[in-house]
Formats: sequence, structure tokens, C-alpha cells
Amino acid sequence: MELSLESDAEALWQDALDLLSQQQRLPESVLAMLRNCTPVSMENGTLRLTTPMRLVLKTVSKNAPVVEECLTQAAFEPMSLDISFAPVTTTQEAPQARSSMSRAEADAWAAETGGAVAPVTPRTIMGDTWDEGRALSARQEENRRRRERNPLVEDISQATSKLTFDRFVRGDENDIPYQAALQVANGMNSTYNPLFIYGKSGLGKTHLLRAIQNYVARNDPSRLCVYRDASSFITDYTEAMRHSERSAASVLRQNYADIDVLIIDDIQKMAGKAGTVSFFFDTFNELIGNGKQIVLAADRTPAQLGMGKDSFDERVTSRLSSGFTAPIQIPSYELKLRLIETFCERMREDAERENVPALSGTVPHEAMSYMAELAGTNIRVIEGFCQRCLFAATAAEGRGGQIAREEIEGIAKECWPSSQRTVSIEDVQRAVEKYYDIDHTSLVGNKRNKGIMEARHIAIWLSRDLCEKTFADIGKHFGGRSHATVMHSIGFVDEAKRNSKAFYDRLMTIRESIVGNH
Repeated sequence: MELSLESDAEALWQDALDLLSQQQRLPESVLAMLRNCTPVSMENGTLRLTTPMRLVLKTVSKNAPVVEECLTQAAFEPMSLDISFAPVTTTQEAPQARSSMSRAEADAWAAETGGAVAPVTPRTIMGDTWDEGRALSARQEENRRRRERNPLVEDISQATSKLTFDRFVRGDENDIPYQAALQVANGMNSTYNPLFIYGKSGLGKTHLLRAIQNYVARNDPSRLCVYRDASSFITDYTEAMRHSERSAASVLRQNYADIDVLIIDDIQKMAGKAGTVSFFFDTFNELIGNGKQIVLAADRTPAQLGMGKDSFDERVTSRLSSGFTAPIQIPSYELKLRLIETFCERMREDAERENVPALSGTVPHEAMSYMAELAGTNIRVIEGFCQRCLFAATAAEGRGGQIAREEIEGIAKECWPSSQRTVSIEDVQRAVEKYYDIDHTSLVGNKRNKGIMEARHIAIWLSRDLCEKTFADIGKHFGGRSHATVMHSIGFVDEAKRNSKAFYDRLMTIRESIVGNH
């Protein structure tokens, strides 16, 4: 009877998964988590699942109503879902099966299989389990030695250990890279290889990379996961090349080849370093060829890394683009408000736990809304902004009042001082020239190839947006262009940013580099 129930449970679960996939009511990452669950029984209108992953348990429980609707459709009767955490055990079914044999059955089995079977007793079962435990201990010991042998593996610091998926503040601007990073971390999607996350500084790329590292370390320590920023990767290579022993380079290659999940941050810093790029390319190919996972982050797309005089060559950029590329965008007002609410609450909780009375106050919701209006887009700076405002709010409470708008304005000006300065057309032109890697003569001249035309249109639009100049003033700075030509460029950009998210992202990235939210 038990076998029949389990079979029914598996069949119903598969039907429900098919319905969930067809209806597309849940993200693919959640569907992948559901597929990782094991149906164990079905009785009294309840399907029971287990999972060895705590994050899967939390996510599936959160989405239980949607899952239960599909279960009900598949079963043609009301169904509920019960999911529980079941850590992986080493005990196998074989000892349990053998323990149910009688002595005669055991002897008969031995005669049939040609093997001698000892009397099946609790002592034998314990012996089998003990052998399996020894095998597990041996694997754990080998993993430990493997980690110790590889100098690229570093202990995770206390500060880094806080950069987890649970502490990542999500919004529409960053949900795609979040979901992709989560699937890579739990090994659910091998097609995201490499995973390439790009966006300007301070938007949370490093948080996601470290979250992958923390997740693997906690949930699957058998996988060797290494985080390196590009500067460290460059240093690894150059020191190996300079080493007096010729074997140093080969040892370094071997250490990198032994990694299961390689994470490299800020890879744009490798540009112009041919030897490092070549070593990276070889390492990349070897790891991918052996089914290992690579995660990369940069401040621009793979295609943009191929632009300019110090660019990556096409064979590298094509490999970088071969997996899944996910943009992380500048936060909207709504996401900034969510960040501010989260940061203030966490800081207050930490202050209470660590007995820091100077940060134990409360920032009113109206004050947080005003903070979001004044905040820039760099999330690291926003966090510091929140700490200072929480300190001011605590002091105000001590005086019997609340933090004033003037105090928030003053702190914002200190956090983002450059947003208050006057931006010149020359500032705009320099930023655009740097981004597109073109010279000033090309920007203001008459060349009409696509790349230069886009750069020129954007420079004119930003000059109008940031510099408070007339069309005539702007035209003078762009080779004496007419009022109508300047208007045409502004109209071109207005339309392009509405119709193309990629264009909008480029425009905002350049704008943020000018107003100085670093």
C-alpha cells in the first residue's frame, strides 16, 4: 500500500509541475526549486514533499497557494501542500531491506547470488551504516584536504558572510541577475555558464557574487568555490610568471583548474593586460570544458568590453557572451525607498543586539520617503546615508523631536556633493568620449558612422539635461551646429530611451558618471 501511495504522489507531483510550467505563473527559478523537491506521500488530501535545501523550503512555502491550485487541478479534488526539510542522510535502503530478511531468506539469497551472507542482526545493520559513515568521513576529509591544497581558497570574513541572498534587497532593476545567481548557486541551471552580470559601480554586483560564494560554502561544501576580483587575478598571474621556479605557472594553472565554481569580479580591469587575458581565456575554456561553473561581473556588457584600444579581443568577448548575460540597473525611487527602509531597520536591529544606543532610534516613514527623493543611485553610499540619518534621528528623539527635512538635506549634500555642482558641456563631452572611446574631434565633427552618431546625440541630450544651456550654446560646443540639429539630437534620444531599455541603460550610466554618484 505504501508503494502505491508513493507512486500516486510522484504522478500527481509531476502533473502539477507540468501545469505550473504551462501556466507560467511562477519564475523559472522557483520552478527549478520545485523540481528539486521529493514527493514522499499523499493522503487525506495532502501531498507531502521534502527538500534538503533550506532556501528551497522557504521559497516553496512562500509560493504554496499557487502550487496548491495546480495540485487541485491535477487531482480533481481539493489538495494541500506540506513541505518539510529533510537533510541528506548516508543510510541507504539496502541495509534496511536486508534487516527484514529471515535467516532462511538470507541464506537462500546468499546461495542464489553466490555470496555468503552473515546472520542479519542489528549489529550487522550498524556495521553497514558505520561503513557508509566511514565513506562519508573519507569524502569529507578529501574535500578538506583539497581545500587546504589550493591557496586560492580563502576563509570567508565576517563582513563578507553577511552578503547573502536573504539580505539582498530586490526590485525590478535587479531581479533577473538575482534569480540567475540563485540558480547558479544551487546548481539548478547549468545553461547559465558563464553567468555574466554587468552594471555600474555600487548597484549590488559584488553582493550577488559573494552570495553565490556563501551559499555554496554553506550548502554544498564539496564544491570548491573561489571568489577573486580582477586585481587579484592579475596579481596571481604576474607573480607566477616572475617566480624563479618555472613550475609556478603550471601550479597556478592547476590550482585554477581544480575549482568547481570560479567567480571573478570587475573583469574590465584586465583590459590591456594581454598575458593575463590569455591566461584567463585558457582557464575559462578548461573549466567550461570540464563542466565547471564560471561567474563574472563587469561595469559594461561583453560587447562594450570589446570596444576601444585596450579592448578584449573578439574570441574573448564571444566566450563571455556564450552563457547568460544579466544587467543590474540603477535603482528607481521605489527600490531606493525599499533599500532605505531595509537598511534603517537592519541598523536599528543590529544596534539593539550590540547595545549601540546612538543608532537605536527610528526614522519616520515620511523622512524615509524624502531620503529616497534626495538619494543617489550608488547603493553603498545609500547605506552610509541611512546610517547617518539614523544617527541624527536618534539624537532628535533624545531631544524629544524627530529628524528634520533640513538635516536630511544637509546629510544628502555631504553624501553626494558633486550633484550640487554645475556641470559644464566639457564635462559631458569628456564623459561621453571616455565611454565610447572616441576623440573630441570625432565627437564634435561631421563623421556619421553609427557609433559616433549615437555618442554625439547622447552628448547633446545630456548637455541640455545637465548644463542649463540654450540650444545655441550647445550647438557652438558641437562644431557650430544649428538650433534645429540640436533639437533633432534631443528628439532622437528621447525616442530611443523610450523604445530601447539597453539604450536607456547606456544613457543613465553615462549620466551617473557625470553627476558623480560614486
